[in-house]
Amino acid sequence: MLRNYLLTAWKVFMRRKLFTAINLACIVLTLVVLMVISALLETTFWPTGVEGKSERFLQIYTMRSMSADHSTIRTGTLGFKTIDKYLKPMPGVERVSAFTTPDAVSVYQGDRVSELQMRRVDADYWKILDFKVLAGRLPNEDDEAGGRLVAVINASTARRLFGGAPQQAVGQTISAGGQLFRVIGVVDDVIHFNAYADMWAPLSTFPSSDYQNQLTGSFAAMLLARDKADLPRIQQEVARIAKGYVAEDPKTFATTTFWADSKLDLFARNLLGGEINRDEGQDSGARKLLAYIAGGMLVFMLLPALNLVNLNMGRILERSAEIGVRKAFGATSMQLAGQLVVENILLCLAGGLLGLAATQGVLWWLEQSQLIPYLQVSVNLPVFGCGMLLSFVFGLLSGLIPAWKMSRLDPVHALKGAA
Repeated sequence: MLRNYLLTAWKVFMRRKLFTAINLACIVLTLVVLMVISALLETTFWPTGVEGKSERFLQIYTMRSMSADHSTIRTGTLGFKTIDKYLKPMPGVERVSAFTTPDAVSVYQGDRVSELQMRRVDADYWKILDFKVLAGRLPNEDDEAGGRLVAVINASTARRLFGGAPQQAVGQTISAGGQLFRVIGVVDDVIHFNAYADMWAPLSTFPSSDYQNQLTGSFAAMLLARDKADLPRIQQEVARIAKGYVAEDPKTFATTTFWADSKLDLFARNLLGGEINRDEGQDSGARKLLAYIAGGMLVFMLLPALNLVNLNMGRILERSAEIGVRKAFGATSMQLAGQLVVENILLCLAGGLLGLAATQGVLWWLEQSQLIPYLQVSVNLPVFGCGMLLSFVFGLLSGLIPAWKMSRLDPVHALKGAA
């Protein structure tokens, strides 16, 4: 039966090549957009490479302090003292890293001035994230303890400032933010949330030690668990620690909350967290964010699917005589509908394969154009599976209605060519 369906579908597609090409073009364009979005979301929420350990680490970026009557609310990022006093002593955690969010600094080279995004990080930062070292080395505990003015830059910055191979940048000096740093390493470009920067330096290179006494500031924390199964326990421990947190002005801010989030939770909380569970904030809104994304993709699929319904109706109307003959010889409505749906799904799967190739081309263009700085994304197995699933759903959406309508034709009217 399936073999007959396949042979019939092939003959139908080849009968009107232009019509088939138009259908394929509509399918491919739709799926390319959806698969590019899927690839970007997969890279963002479930990264590999530099954040390959993301399945067993959590990050803390946001803390919210409130007055007793909740009339005054302050939301911001952590200070170094909060991480050092409350999070570093946590039991059952492999590593806790304190690092700043990216900050713009001016780099001077003779008469030329460049703007770089700079992070200051501790030694544990380099042990949680898996940077690809292209030349030199990464900072270590001795660099941190000695307050050495050393820096790591990414490959693009090395080319921009010094030209040539990454090795040529090692040993060079950079005047950034009024300080003179010696480049000890060059790493691959990265875009991921915790790793994105042009330049990294040890925390001890701050011009002043005042940051060590600040409970709020421009810091974030990463908590690396020994095992993925430990993450729920660590999140509960962080919530417990937050209850014992004492703000700089406890009379004004009676309670403070901060959350240890996965990558998905982190983005969901930033996008939706202000609307969700305002008092406690324990629900990051991840499920709601995924529902919005899925709903948006479904709506986007529906528009071209409706267009394909009309195209499919025209294609099927040409086969009304064939349908009438088959019904006259005993074919059931279910069999006819099944064949028509299978034909449409096969066409959409073929469009999906073409769409995957086109998606890889679009992603390559996005990487080369640098519309998204340092983007590195490709069509991997999860994205391939998502593409095929979208193709299947697209085939169902655009094929069910025409198939159902034509399968119910009266044989006499169908043989006369009347729909």
